[in-house]
Amino acid sequence: MATRAQRRQLGLAGSGCAVALATGGAASAEGPWRPGPLQDETLGVASVPSQWRGVQGNRGETKSCQTTGIATAEASVQTRRHADAEVQTEAPVPVGVLPVSRPGSPRLAAFLRRVEAMVIRELNKNWQSHAFDGFEVNWTEQQQTVACLHTLGYPPAQGQGLHVTSVSWNSTGSVVACAYGRLDDGDWSTLKSFVCAWNLDRRGLNPRQPAAVVEVPSAVMCLAFHPTQPSQIAGGLYSGEVLVWDMSRPEDPLLWRTGLTDDTHTDPVYQVVWLPEPRHSHHFRVLSVATDGKVLLWQGAGPGQLQLTEGFALVVQQLPRNTKLKKPQRGETEVGTTAVAFSSFDPSLFILGTEGGFPLKCSLAAEEAALKRMPSSVPLRAPAQFIFSPHGGPIYSVSCSPFHRNLFLSAGTDGHVHLYSMLQAQPLTSLQLSHKYLFAVRWSPVRPLVFAAASGEGEVQLFDLQKSSQKPTVSIKQTQDESPVYCLEFNRHQTQLLAAGDAKGTVKVWLLSTEFTEQGPREAEDLEQLAAEVAI
Repeated sequence: MATRAQRRQLGLAGSGCAVALATGGAASAEGPWRPGPLQDETLGVASVPSQWRGVQGNRGETKSCQTTGIATAEASVQTRRHADAEVQTEAPVPVGVLPVSRPGSPRLAAFLRRVEAMVIRELNKNWQSHAFDGFEVNWTEQQQTVACLHTLGYPPAQGQGLHVTSVSWNSTGSVVACAYGRLDDGDWSTLKSFVCAWNLDRRGLNPRQPAAVVEVPSAVMCLAFHPTQPSQIAGGLYSGEVLVWDMSRPEDPLLWRTGLTDDTHTDPVYQVVWLPEPRHSHHFRVLSVATDGKVLLWQGAGPGQLQLTEGFALVVQQLPRNTKLKKPQRGETEVGTTAVAFSSFDPSLFILGTEGGFPLKCSLAAEEAALKRMPSSVPLRAPAQFIFSPHGGPIYSVSCSPFHRNLFLSAGTDGHVHLYSMLQAQPLTSLQLSHKYLFAVRWSPVRPLVFAAASGEGEVQLFDLQKSSQKPTVSIKQTQDESPVYCLEFNRHQTQLLAAGDAKGTVKVWLLSTEFTEQGPREAEDLEQLAAEVAI
């Protein structure tokens, strides 16, 4: 155990050590109680280890997931039975003379020898007979009567009291179009009208809703579908313009128009026809006729524009003098034209119907200049070559026979149909079909001696000259109140169809009976005999 003296010495020693630390160790040199100067001293690095890291350590977790087990299965299919088959023709029989079967009865053999000469004689007579010349077997179902297949109309046009002024079938025969306008007295140049088309082959045909409708700012007087383009159609207006539409473009159907220029007709256009170009048969022009006496040929040139390429003018002073006509009124020089029909045998030959009631034979190849000084961008020529005996009033329709180069029909306000030969002025026959006007006449495209006429008494009359040359074979009542039938057209592709339009704004499609669609024996010869009467 330490004594008190020892504890005192230890205390002093501890005090000296503390002073030495405070003075940087100088106390030992200067003495225990004398302070020395301050000096720098480099000490060791002190580090304090972190106890937190040691406690926490590095934490990490590993996790994984797995979809539910995917079920799999294996299966196989195997036919349960099979069979083999073979086909073999019969063994060929060598070509040779078949053995003559011997009659079982001597009486039968005697009979055959006795009638053999007579049977051979009758077979030779049948072989030389012409009784069935021109007969063709037709396996289609026979149509015994004429029936109405469709009754078409456009209510907005009918509500305005518009007439169907023209009908036309397209190049496929499936679409029929009609023009709405007015044919009675009045100024219809600013009358809003329509061109409507129905596709008869379309499923769910609505007869009161056309497949295409074009609004036109003037009454449409005539229509004609393009010969090869099913959707293109030309029309003539009361204002004198000629337009071409594309019915497949409902938003912007107008393709070309003539506009109102010095070349445009100054009177209503009563008929338009598509004609192939002489050097390019696949290119077509539009021919128009009007009561201003001009016959004009138009060609699409540039965007939206029809350009005049050729023109003809009919003046009284240049008409042929082979037939005596009434003298025109003083100052009257132009010959108003109301209808046109082209020959199926000569593409330059055409017949014109006139307001004066006389048909004119004309030619596109005419070179004589027209006398009248009409304003025109091209020289106008005089086309008339021959004049025929007149009707008792204006002619509304002409039609050239598709089966004979010299025959044509005309119909007019005198209610008569005249059958003419191009070789003589007088008609071969004259038929009075109505006590009112006749507005249209058309030859059948399949029967040489059949034609149809539209009357002012509301009838469509079908004639078969092989049966009667004086009265119609069938008279169809188109309108119940005897409103006029203004237009009609045969379908050249579906030859059993005939379309007719009337003053009620209705187009009726008639299904013709078989007798009007199947050519009879010797019909072509009878037509030739009828035309030969000119030589008598």
